[in-house]
Amino acid sequence: MKGKLEEMTMEELEKSLQDTKAELRKERFKAVTSKVDDPKKISNLKKHVARILTLKREYELGIRKPGR
Repeated sequence: MKGKLEEMTMEELEKSLQDTKAELRKERFKAVTSKVDDPKKISNLKKHVARILTLKREYELGIRKPGR
């Protein structure tokens, strides 16, 4: 998964971030209202969001080059 994220462009990262945040909202709501099939899914989604945000910040600071 890490290598896949590093190969994405900024637009793809932004789209992935939006999709992951939406899925995280649905999973959190499902956890409150009913039984969850995979309890670790919320944790994994939060980590995925953090990875994307870290990559975006590294691109902004010039630590990495996008699409490398």
